[in-house]
Amino acid sequence: MWTGACTSQIGTQMQTAAQAWLVYDLSKNSSFFLGLDQFLGQIPIVFLALLGGVVADRNDRRKVLLMSQYIQMSSAFVLALLVFTGVIHVWHILCLSVVVGIGQSFGGPSYSALVPSLVPREHLQNAISLNSIQFNLARVIGPTIGGIALVTLGAAWCFVFNGISFVAVIVTLYMIHSFFVPPKSREPIMTSMKQGIRFIRQQTGMEAVIILAFCMTTLGFPVIGFLPVFAREVFHKGPQTFTLFLSCSGAGAVTGALVVAAIGRLNHQGRAALIMLSVLGVMTTGFALSPSVAVSCLMLFLAGGSLMAVFSMVTTLVQMITPDDMRGRVMSVYNLALRGGGPVGGLIVGSLIPHFTAPITIACAGLLQIVLAAYFLLVNRRVAVL
Repeated sequence: MWTGACTSQIGTQMQTAAQAWLVYDLSKNSSFFLGLDQFLGQIPIVFLALLGGVVADRNDRRKVLLMSQYIQMSSAFVLALLVFTGVIHVWHILCLSVVVGIGQSFGGPSYSALVPSLVPREHLQNAISLNSIQFNLARVIGPTIGGIALVTLGAAWCFVFNGISFVAVIVTLYMIHSFFVPPKSREPIMTSMKQGIRFIRQQTGMEAVIILAFCMTTLGFPVIGFLPVFAREVFHKGPQTFTLFLSCSGAGAVTGALVVAAIGRLNHQGRAALIMLSVLGVMTTGFALSPSVAVSCLMLFLAGGSLMAVFSMVTTLVQMITPDDMRGRVMSVYNLALRGGGPVGGLIVGSLIPHFTAPITIACAGLLQIVLAAYFLLVNRRVAVL
């Protein structure tokens, strides 16, 4: 499962890098369209994540995930075909981003619910950290390969490689067997959704964790999405610098995930996550105000490590609290918060950059991350005590 998912993530990161550069190029250097593409790719999750969670708790999660992989694979090949034939426009990319987002709306909750059912509970922290490692290892390798393919072969081949990469995870999904298969249910969908929300509200600190996840991604994820702006407009470089930025961020994230996996389960893990969130804010601000590419790479490395440490710790908190029969619905709400913040932040940042410049906008996002961490550490302590 790990190998197949890693291969697929490498392909996805190749496409993400090439797609961001292609949107920026086709839109004549519009940061707004960059943000809009991120928004449209994630907004289906806002509307469909709860339904995806119910589907994950009522069906074989492996089969739901397979459906998601087929949708994403087809979209990658369609995008490649449009580029090869020379008829590609920005609106094509935006529409396909929506289709991919729909597939991920159902695949995300099923994947989050499937992973814990493949390992014993005592190894859950390591499983989540390893899952984070494969995602971020892909962020290191994917952009590097994608940058080479983008410069030497063109964006279309990045999309082709992404489509092919889904074959590995599809084959893996046909081979694995889960310890837990959800029972069939005739219960109305709305009733199942309400049960999931009721469970979240009854668990101490769960609502605060989900609010934290949304705010964290709203402020933290746009940095990655707007790296093309820093590469071209701030440092006046090309796709090689953009690829370097992505690789440094991904390398830091892998390091952060490895450190969390090595440390294991912490006492007061919520407090540790908030401390790392404040570190993330400092590094984000440092990157935004960096005077050189070298300093920017260092800040991105440290920010990537901090972001992954926060993500891994917070995800573990949610998974440890949640029983198997509720996991799909709870993780759908968590993924909604985690993934929903990114497009909101991307749209806001994309709208503000033309008025305040990229460095000032991203620096403000970093400062707000510090304020957010301080609020949950000192005022609303429901996360800090977990």
